[in-house]
Amino acid sequence: MSGFVDWFFRDRRTGRIVIAQFPNLPLWIAIGSFVLARLVTIGSEVEQGLEVVTAAALLWWAADELLRGVNPWRRLLGAVVAVVVVVAVVGRLG
Repeated sequence: MSGFVDWFFRDRRTGRIVIAQFPNLPLWIAIGSFVLARLVTIGSEVEQGLEVVTAAALLWWAADELLRGVNPWRRLLGAVVAVVVVVAVVGRLG
């Protein structure tokens, strides 16, 4: 089992185990727009715009993790977040 854990969580560049990292630019944008969306009038155009920004930033982050994630765990996390965001957006449109 330790071989799998080592392979799944080890950063290929540094050799350290990486489960979470300090947020990067797209994740900070997603966090900020999500918080701002909760502070404005529900259903307003501003809230809807902020929700679009949140979804776009999360997709940006997920794509970055899928393409450049430091280990399989981070790539899987990016894939899961991308699927969840796409399903949520499609659900809101449909």
